[in-house]
Formats: sequence, C-alpha cells, structure tokens
Amino acid sequence: MVLAQRVSKVYPLYKRPSDRLLEVFEFGKRRRHTEFWALRDVSFRAEKGEILALVGPNGSGKSTLLQIVSGLLQPTAGRVLTEGRVAALLELGAGFNPEFTGRENVYLNGEIMGLTRREVDNAFASIETFAEIGEFIDRPVKEYSSGMYVRLAFATAIHVEPEILIVDEALAVGDAIFANRCIQKFEELKQKQVTILFVSHDLGLVKRLAHRAILLLNGQIAAEGTPSDVVNRYVGFVHEREQARPGAETENILERNASFRHGDGASRITDVRILDSQGQALSTVLSGSPVTVRVRAEFKQTVQEPVMGILVRNRLGIDVYGTNTRIENRAFGTFHAGEVLEVDFNFDCLLTRQEYTLTAATQYWDGSSQDWLDDVLAFSVVDQRDMAGFAHLKTTVEWRKLSGEH
Repeated sequence: MVLAQRVSKVYPLYKRPSDRLLEVFEFGKRRRHTEFWALRDVSFRAEKGEILALVGPNGSGKSTLLQIVSGLLQPTAGRVLTEGRVAALLELGAGFNPEFTGRENVYLNGEIMGLTRREVDNAFASIETFAEIGEFIDRPVKEYSSGMYVRLAFATAIHVEPEILIVDEALAVGDAIFANRCIQKFEELKQKQVTILFVSHDLGLVKRLAHRAILLLNGQIAAEGTPSDVVNRYVGFVHEREQARPGAETENILERNASFRHGDGASRITDVRILDSQGQALSTVLSGSPVTVRVRAEFKQTVQEPVMGILVRNRLGIDVYGTNTRIENRAFGTFHAGEVLEVDFNFDCLLTRQEYTLTAATQYWDGSSQDWLDDVLAFSVVDQRDMAGFAHLKTTVEWRKLSGEH
C-alpha cells in the first residue's frame, strides 16, 4: 500500500550562485530567490496489488513524486506512507555504482533492499537470464549501453521480491523484445498482488496495464480515474494546448459519457455511423465482412484542405487501427462556413472477436484538431473462431508430410 497525503515539493531558484550565500548572511532580511513548486498538495492512495499510472507532460512533477515515494527525496510538506519492501527503477544512472561490475551492483542493491547474501545468490541466475547481457555482467556498468543498463536494473528490481515496485520512464530505452518481456513481467507481478507505480508516455501501455491513472499538470492532480478517462483527458489537454495560439478560438472540452471532445471548432462532427454493405447501421460486425464508417462534419469557418480521420481502439483502450484522408491521399480543397463534408471509410473488418470503440476527428492538414470525438461509438466484432490478438489476417494453411530423410 502507498499513501500520499498533501505532498508538496518546492525548490528555491537563484539568479546567481552568490545570491544563495548572500541570503544566508542577510538572515532572510531580503529574499533573493523565487520558488518553483514541483508538487503542490498531491494526495492519492494505491492499494495492495493495484497498478497506478502517472501521466502528464514533461515538468509536471511525475518523476519528483516517484522519487519522494521511493524515499530518494524528502517532501517540503506532507508525507508518504508505504507498507512493504520498495524497489525503484528511476532515471537512467540512479542506483548503480558505475565503477562496480554488473554482478557487484546486483549484490549491492540486494543488500540495500534488505536481502541476505543467500537470497541474492538464489535470485542471481534469474536476474542474469532476464537481463541477457552475457559476459558484460562482470564488466563495470560504466561500459554498458543504456539498454544493457536498464535491462540489468529492471531485472534486479523485479527479482528482489518487492511488495511495491516504482518504475519511471527508464523502460523507454529498451528494445521491443525487452519491452514485451517487461510487460509480461508486469502481468506476473499483478497476479502476485505487487503494488506498482509507473510513469509512461506510452498511453496505450497505460491503458493496458493500469487499474487506475492520475494526470499531473503543473505539480497538481488534474484528473484521476480509469486509465481510459484519464488518457482521453490528457490527449484533450495536449490538443487544446496546441491550439492556444494568438487569434485561435478555443472551446471547452465536453464530456461525452466516458470520453472527451476537443478542437478549435472550425468544423464540428455531426454524425458518425458504422454501416454494412447495404447501408444499414451496425453495432455488431462479423469478422472479415466489409463495413463503411461514415463521418459527417459541418464547417463553422473557411478551412483549406480539411482532413477527416478515424481510430479504432479495443476494450482496453489500446489503439488498434487508425487512418485519415491525408494518409489515404484524398484532398478536398476549400470548405466554407455552412458547408458539410461527408466521408466514407470502406474496409474489410479484419478484427478478432472483441469489443471496440470508434473515435472520429476533423483536422487541419498539419494534424492539429478542429473537432475530436473520443470513443464516440462502441461496436462488437463476432466470429465463430477463437483467435489471439486484434487482427484477423485471413491465414491459409498448406501442409505436407515429409520423409525422415533430409
């Protein structure tokens, strides 16, 4: 369990190094610094076995919060309570002595975590296998690549049997194979009721792994709830920030059920439908059958070369497929206020049997949003066969019986 109660962290900022010394000798008569609040009154609770994700733009306080929870930083105000052994994988370079070998750092970290030499001995083979750094295990870690460093650090953190695991964006430097291995390990730790706090800019990963998510903005909690809701709120914030330019009209983000709407309002989506080959509206689609996604939008002002797009997500909120008219090389010229654009996206629904949502958007040619509707429609794909993953690739099988001679 992790409990944060009104945690705040402030840093004094000085224009010149000498101002720090002058402030001391002046006994506070004149303040020569300004204050930067990295965190302000942040409170949350993560229960045993819960995976809590922190999302937000750079500088929002995510890493500072993880460092306070892991005990590397002391808060200016508030407190953090943890129950159980805490293992932390924070920014690259933290936790390992660069002059020690990989093997020596594993044992050192194990001892810091309170493990006996025998316990580290028992875990070392698994750590070495998971990290896959070969003979470099006996080389100083200052000779490691960033990927090798993270593999060993992550392998060490998860094999000391933590009850609380804290992971920063450090995993972003790993390759795809290692990333998939880490995701599988997260799933195992979830089954073992390990509490996990992690920061990631991979929003699909947040939706896949987390039970709950928190959006941090300017050191404060801006949203907290299900991963899908929080990620949608974050995406909306990013788009609104992109549109905050001189002369641009901004609109409030409107909640639509569990989703959000954002954009500058130059056009407004008025209708979204999924149709079968006969033009009938669908909410259930047979895997492999042809479908049409029809999106209609009305323009509120003149727009040159507007773009319309769609995005399909699965029930965990992971992006499955997306395209738009710019990608498909369809240009529409200029639309004026009051004119309506209707676009049909025709494709075979090569998805596996699951539940999905459809997001629709109108954009400018540069990708900035006019109107974006998250998860505006829900639909199901049905099939008599069981298949893994998202895509139904219409596989054919050929086989032959060969003799024992080669």
